[in-house]
Amino acid sequence: MSRPRHSVVRCSTYLSILCAFIIGLAVWSAHDDGALADQPPFAHAIAMHGAPKYAQEFKHFHYADPDAPKGGSLRQARVGTFDSLNPFIVRGVPAAGLRMAHESLLARSMDEPFSLYGLLAQSVAMAPDRSWVEFALDDRARFHNGMPVTVDDVLFSWRTLRDHGLPHYRTYYRAAADARAVGPRRVRFTFAADANAEMPLIIGLMPILSATAFEGRTFDETSLEPLLGSGPYRIAAVEAGRAIRYERVADYWGRDLPVNQGRHNFDHVSYTYYRDAGVALEAFLAGEYDLRFERDPARWATAYDHPVVAEGLVQREEHANARPVGMTGLVFNTRRAIFSDVRVRAALAEAFAFEWINSAYFHDTYRRNLSYFENSDLAADFGVPPPKERRTRLRAADQALKDAGWQVRNGVRISPEGSVLAFEILLVDPTFERVALAYIRDLERLGVRARVRTVDPAQYQARRESFDFDMTVHRWGQSLSPGNEQRIYWSTAAADAQGSRNYAGVRDTLIDTLIERIVDAPTRASLIAATRALDLRLRDGHYVVPLYFAPVDRLAYWDRFERPATIPLYGIQLDCWWALNQ
Repeated sequence: MSRPRHSVVRCSTYLSILCAFIIGLAVWSAHDDGALADQPPFAHAIAMHGAPKYAQEFKHFHYADPDAPKGGSLRQARVGTFDSLNPFIVRGVPAAGLRMAHESLLARSMDEPFSLYGLLAQSVAMAPDRSWVEFALDDRARFHNGMPVTVDDVLFSWRTLRDHGLPHYRTYYRAAADARAVGPRRVRFTFAADANAEMPLIIGLMPILSATAFEGRTFDETSLEPLLGSGPYRIAAVEAGRAIRYERVADYWGRDLPVNQGRHNFDHVSYTYYRDAGVALEAFLAGEYDLRFERDPARWATAYDHPVVAEGLVQREEHANARPVGMTGLVFNTRRAIFSDVRVRAALAEAFAFEWINSAYFHDTYRRNLSYFENSDLAADFGVPPPKERRTRLRAADQALKDAGWQVRNGVRISPEGSVLAFEILLVDPTFERVALAYIRDLERLGVRARVRTVDPAQYQARRESFDFDMTVHRWGQSLSPGNEQRIYWSTAAADAQGSRNYAGVRDTLIDTLIERIVDAPTRASLIAATRALDLRLRDGHYVVPLYFAPVDRLAYWDRFERPATIPLYGIQLDCWWALNQ
């Protein structure tokens, strides 16, 4: 008999047995076509499992049109501000689009779970057991100042990001025990004994910086001085905190590579920042920028009743997607004593009235986000739980809190030691306040005292990175090939690592074990099995109040663009669009 996944606290016995079974399953020595196999000495591509989709002689990705014309511009918007042009460090809020100016050794295909093809590196080789990987740099590769991309630049990037980069860079790149030149244009990374099969691909995605450009310059301090890159775009203009504009590099070294055919078509790409989402929408309808992905279904349903839409000047589209949406939730900081008891977390999660909020605010367009790998075959599926009436949820939550020792005295929820169950919800997006306030109203009926605090982006980032919050909102994105990032999300080691994404403070030895089964999975089948087990364990930990997700991408744009007919596995790729009438 299957266990209902909507219970307040799940029975852990079943999970333990299932996890033990899947841990064994995850270490299959497989003999199917997904098993790790010897790679040719040098190849045009590598894949996490199985063979890459595109053969050696491929001309372009199927979701890109090699005949797309160049020219025109694409103007986009962001809400908030920025104070840095370095996207590789913890400090500061980086401007949007910076990765367009920078490249990695290999490029990712967006219509495969995890395959990489030649970019700065023309070809790649790796050991049969993936204990090392070697890259042969493309002789044509150049930075924007005309200097060649060298082995020294690769080694500098590895050392710098390993020691001073974002936390996930530090974690990933420390897995390389050694890196060295093995020829004038070849570099080899050798991995520590406890590294995993994903590391050759992780290194392949490492951004490559110019060593000479950082002579006399501090890497890990915020700055509005552009970094030297090698990508298809470079920064053309910056208005601090308000706007950034990129220009396509006319003599971009990689324009003829198969991975770039039909891509990077706009002469200019820009981002303008607005103080809130409402102002940003008004600016869009006024023609101040070209395209927006609409995240709010209420705005989608009501706010586009405008002449430019009625006249067909602005197009609106919905596209179903097949990519994992990850988990979006109100995160319990289990480092706080009030959230250390899983029964309390489960009870507070039960009090969230999703059905009412979805109907009242979002026109019933959202689905409940119950899996950490939602919308994919990686999710452990118990079926969709039946909706619960609001009062039923509150009664269940009330009883669960009482079972955990929290009683109501004079309308206030009190622990056996006499402390009040009270906390703050930290936000950065004012539009989420109405959802948080609806949740708070139901918590008040349980005698729980909660409040909302909305802060500016810089303060929000600083507080989250130092885990200085009771509860906050976060979305953990997932791919179809989960791996090392799960350590940063959920591992015990990441729980005290400031800047990690283990915002919940998860400390669970079984979760640590399952993460290692995921990153070491030799086949696609064993990866799926281990990921589903991790999903179950995380759900049983009640680390979040699950929120919701949209089963479609909602896109509005001024009718002056064209794009390929094919939308890849990971969704719409704007770098494959082009402007009309050029």
